[in-house]
Amino acid sequence: MTALTGLRVIELANERIAFAGKLLADMGADVILVEPPGGDPARHYPPFAGDQPGPERSLWWWHYNTSKRGVTLDLDAAKDRRRFKNLIAGADLVLESEPRGRLAALGLDYDDLKTVRPELIFVSMTPYGREGSDVPATDLTLLAGGGPAWSCGYDDHALPPIRGGGGQGYHTACHFAAMSALTALFWRLTSGRGQFIDVSMHQAQNVTTEAGSYSWLVARQTVQRQTGRHAAVVMTGKTQMRCADGRWVNTGVPPRSPADYAAILGWVRELGLDADFPEAIFLEMGANLEKPLTYDRIGVDEEATAIFMAGREALALIAGNVSAYDYFIGCQRRGVAVGVIYSPEEAFEDEHFKARGFQVPVEHADLCRTFRYPGAPYRMTASPWRIARRAPKLGEHNDEVLGASVSA
Repeated sequence: MTALTGLRVIELANERIAFAGKLLADMGADVILVEPPGGDPARHYPPFAGDQPGPERSLWWWHYNTSKRGVTLDLDAAKDRRRFKNLIAGADLVLESEPRGRLAALGLDYDDLKTVRPELIFVSMTPYGREGSDVPATDLTLLAGGGPAWSCGYDDHALPPIRGGGGQGYHTACHFAAMSALTALFWRLTSGRGQFIDVSMHQAQNVTTEAGSYSWLVARQTVQRQTGRHAAVVMTGKTQMRCADGRWVNTGVPPRSPADYAAILGWVRELGLDADFPEAIFLEMGANLEKPLTYDRIGVDEEATAIFMAGREALALIAGNVSAYDYFIGCQRRGVAVGVIYSPEEAFEDEHFKARGFQVPVEHADLCRTFRYPGAPYRMTASPWRIARRAPKLGEHNDEVLGASVSA
C-alpha cells in the first residue's frame, strides 16, 4: 500500500501545476487529469520520443503525468460542467492553476463545488495569488521577480544572473501546493472540514531565497551571487576545484574535525604528495585536535587558521592530481562532502543513483518499449513511492471514469 492510497484528486491540466499532481499520483493518489477535448498544449512540448512530434510522444508530458488517469471535458459546455461536478462529488482534492476568475465564471470555483462536496480541499495556484495581479507570468519571470535568480550565477557580476533550469519556478510552487494539500488533509481527519488553499507562485519563490529576503527585511543588506555556493552579503571563499582531467568539483563543507584531517593527510601520503606539501604538518595538528574547529576561530586564532587553510589547500592539491570522479569517490569514502559537477544526463547514470533505484523502468506497451524514468529522491519502506502507469493518452480513461456516454 502506498501513502496516499484511497485519495482521489481532480487536476485541471496546466503545465504550472502538473508537478503537484505527479507528486501525489506517484505516492498512490488516484489523480484524474481533466483536459479540454483537443488536449492540453503541453502534449506538444519537445523533446519527443524518437524525435517524432506528436501529442502522445512528448517526453515532457510523459514525465509530468505519470500514474495519472486522463479524461477530456469541455468545461465551456453545460453538460460537461455537470460531469465535472459529478467527479467532484467523489473527490477529496482539486488542483488547479486556471486564470483568475475563469472557474467562478463557469460556476466551478470552490464556493460552487463545496456545495457538492463540503469536505473538498481546493488548491488554487496562480502567479500572484487569488488577490494578486493578472500580469502574465512564466517560470522565468517568477524566478526573477521572486528573487531566486538574483542569488544564482557567478562571482563575476558583470555576467547576468542565471535562471535555474528544469522548471524550478513551477516546481517550487508545486511543492507548496502539495504540502499545503497534505496539511489540509490531516486537518480534515480531525475537523471533518475541507478548505480553500490559495498558493501564490511569486511568494513561493520569495520564501525560498534563503537569507536573501530576510537580509533585506532585517538589515537592508543585499546578498550577492557566488559561483557554486550560497549567496551572501559578504563574499566567501571559493569552493570550486579543477581536477587533473580538467573537470570541476565543488567542496561545499570544508574539513574541520580531527577525523577529516587524518583522512586527508592519509590521502596526501597515499598519493605521494606529502613531500611537496609542507603544510602537511598542519594536517597532523588538525588530526590531533580534541574537538572540531569552529568558524569563529578562523582568522582570529593563528593555529586554527593555519589548520583550516591546510585542509583546503590539501584538497586542492589532491584534486589537481586525480580525475574529478576519483576525487568525488575518494572524498565520499573519507567522509568529506564534495560534489562532482555533472550534466543532468551524467547524474542520471551515476552508480549512486542507480544503486538507490532512481532509474525506474516504465512500460509503454503501445510502443512495445520500456523507458527509463527518473524516480523519487526519497525512499520510504512502509509506504513506497512508485510509478503506477505511463502518462494517459488523450481521453484514455473517459469510459472508465465518466461512463460510456462521454465517448458516444
